[in-house]
Formats: sequence, C-alpha cells, structure tokens
Amino acid sequence: MESASGEQAQGKKLTPSAISNYLDQYVVGQDEAKKTLSVAVYSHYRKLGKQRHNGVEVVKSNILLIGPTGTGKTLLCETLSRVARVPFATANATSLAQSKYVNEEIEALMQRLLDKADGDIARAQHGIVFIDEIDKLKSPEGDPHGASGERVQHALLKIMESALVRLDGTRTIDTTDILFICAGAFVGLESITAKNQAFGFISTGGSDDQQILNRLNSRVKPTDLFKFGLIPEFAGRLPVIARLQNLSKELLTRIMVEPRNSIYNQFCEIFRDEGVELVIEPDVFRQVAEMAYEYKVGARSLRGIFEEMLTPVLYQIPDRPEIRKVLIRSLFEEPGLIAAS
Repeated sequence: MESASGEQAQGKKLTPSAISNYLDQYVVGQDEAKKTLSVAVYSHYRKLGKQRHNGVEVVKSNILLIGPTGTGKTLLCETLSRVARVPFATANATSLAQSKYVNEEIEALMQRLLDKADGDIARAQHGIVFIDEIDKLKSPEGDPHGASGERVQHALLKIMESALVRLDGTRTIDTTDILFICAGAFVGLESITAKNQAFGFISTGGSDDQQILNRLNSRVKPTDLFKFGLIPEFAGRLPVIARLQNLSKELLTRIMVEPRNSIYNQFCEIFRDEGVELVIEPDVFRQVAEMAYEYKVGARSLRGIFEEMLTPVLYQIPDRPEIRKVLIRSLFEEPGLIAAS
C-alpha cells in the first residue's frame, strides 16, 4: 500500500510538487532533474485530450535525460509511471540499431506497452515509453555504423510525434498522447556544450544574474545535440532536457538506506522472513559506497557488493534456526551471528 504522500501524489490533484515529493521516496538526489521531469509529466497529462486550448494548438513535449550510467534514469521513469498511474514500457536504442527490422521492433515495443496496460488500448495510448542509450544512435562523420543509427532515429521520430502503429494485423495504437522519454550518457557532450556558450558576452550586475547566466550556459542546446550526432528532426522531438549528475560517495551511501525500497530494506525483509534481524553499522555503508564509487558505474554496483557480502550468511541461516540476529560491523570482517539467548 502506498504511503499517504504517495496516495496524494496519485490522486486527482497531481501537481509538480506532489510528483517530485513522490520521486523523493524512491530516488535520492538529482533534485533539478526531478523538478524538470515533474513539470514535464504534469504538463503532458494536463494536455491530454486538448487538441486546442483557447484557440492554441497544444503540442506534446517529449523528454531527453542526459546522465552517466547508474545515476537513476530508468528508476526515475519507472517511478513517474507509477505516480501517473500509466503503463510503462522500455526499449534499448542499441538493440534497435542492431536489428534489420526496426519497424517490427517498434511494433513489439508498442505491444509491450499494451501488455502493461492489460490489453486496454485507451490506457496504453496514455502510457510512457522509455528508450535508453539513445546516444548510441549518433552518426558522426566517417562512422560506418552511423547509417543504422540514423535509420533508427528516423523510425523513432515518426512515432514520437503522432503515428498509428499496427500491432497484430487488426488493432492499431495511436502514439499521439504517449510520452516518450529518451536517455543516454552522451559522453563527450560536455566538451561540445563548453565550446558553444552563447551567453558569455552578456554583462551581469550581480550574483543572481551570474547564476542565471551560468544556468543558461550549462543548458544543452539543440545545436549541441546536432554536433554530437543526432539528426535535427529527432532532437527536435525532445524539447525537454534534464541532466543527471554523477553520484558522489555520500549519495551512494544514502541510496542504500533512504529510499522506501532501498537495498538495505530489501535485505532486512529477506532476513525477517527467516526470523532473523539484520543490523548493518554505518561504517559498512561507507565502505560499500567507496568501493562502488571506484567501479564508476553509479549505483549499479551496489547490489552486487551487497550480494557478495550477505550470500555466505544467507547460505548458513536456513540450517541454523538458533540464529536470531546478524550484525555486520565492517565489510572486511566476518559477520556476527547471534543466537537466541
């Protein structure tokens, strides 16, 4: 069951702040990206069904997430779909580029979205589609693989705006109101952005002005995406851009304990099912975070380290019913197995 704040966020009065507060329960840090996503999702679902508002045509704004691997891009999008109560489907741009039959892969993606909507086409047409590793579709000059990436970009841009996709020969799904969120690490984009700071000539008169100038210069502009290797038409379908930052050791530590479904909470539940209390002291989380930070893949490595740390204990527990508590003081010491008194 969702918490009270979660229920409020999923109620009729779904506001950007309510969406952001809900994201806070599951995703640590990335506050600016959360705000951008919250406003974008709020605006998108307010637009649904409104072809014109006060004589003005309302156009869909798809989203581009830019950030290193393991910074929470997929998790953010999955959580957004829950708060919006819409079906969610994912695809990998690299797999699309490797396929000879891109249109069939796109049809399969739409079918997965329909499956997540329990076969309800109306629900599926209001869903969220997440496409990862979109940066791998870039087509720099002299790259023999660029043609396949560009081919996928052309195929995707058709459905990202408005298209009828045939599913099984009889049914079709309209993509007009589907929110597309694309994501990628975009390694090398920062150097392109730094060379194209268009606002350096503006005179600033105070710290607030300088902060605005810095924010304008840090923005990823369409021209930056063109130079990176995305075709202009495709980049134009992604007007909302949110950037995610690298995870510090402090954030990695918080990720293990703070979210509602944190790794620590998950393992506590596993041990609780065995009638055992799991206690991990703070130094251990710091040690795990330091190790994960060295791996340079964000939060992805945290679970692997946890699994390695706790697997020997979980191997013993089912055969030792007298154990009632497991205490871990250090990643480099044997766990303490405490029997019932």
